[in-house]
Amino acid sequence: MTTHDRVRQQLHALETLLREHRHWRLDAPQAHLFTSTQPFFMDTMEPLEWLQWVLIPRMHTLLDNTQPLPEAFAVAPYYEMALAADHPQREAILAVLQDLDALFARDES
Repeated sequence: MTTHDRVRQQLHALETLLREHRHWRLDAPQAHLFTSTQPFFMDTMEPLEWLQWVLIPRMHTLLDNTQPLPEAFAVAPYYEMALAADHPQREAILAVLQDLDALFARDES
């Protein structure tokens, strides 16, 4: 299995987790919320919204177009801080994100 395949697998796992726990929104955020220049759009979106509306679609676009994946990639550290310690799915979300981050620490493609 290629790194691209493993990344896609982790993105699907993340989406499934968000859907199963009702963190997946059906209504897209307003267009102006996507114009943020802050990391993780922290000034315009909630952390789980950014996963759904920015990270997952952008990564799928790279994968679908067989584009190179980012070389330096780590989102789990932000989510360790951004998700409340008592968030019911915190550990599950962090586990998926840590697995995703680990794929970018490898030198294979």
